[in-house]
Amino acid sequence: MTDDATRAAEILKEHRESIDRLDAILVYTLGERFKHTQAVGRLKAEYDLPPSDPDREARQVARLEDLAKQADLDPEFAKSFLRFVIQEVIQHHKKHQS
Repeated sequence: MTDDATRAAEILKEHRESIDRLDAILVYTLGERFKHTQAVGRLKAEYDLPPSDPDREARQVARLEDLAKQADLDPEFAKSFLRFVIQEVIQHHKKHQS
């Protein structure tokens, strides 16, 4: 392997290690987030509150869109991701109400 190819392989390895660490952070962060949303779901079920809150969801989507722009992330991707997470949360909340 040439020096350039060796250096490229090292850089690639470093990027992949960073990606792996970030993936772990994402998974643990989502896990922590769902612990809180499950607690919210139990609270909503206990007090007979609706499983979704469209006003809060709209505020969260707008907030995430702003954060995505600041992070140089495609805002449409960020909104789609958040909507997916919100739908999962709502499904969990509905299960608590059953």
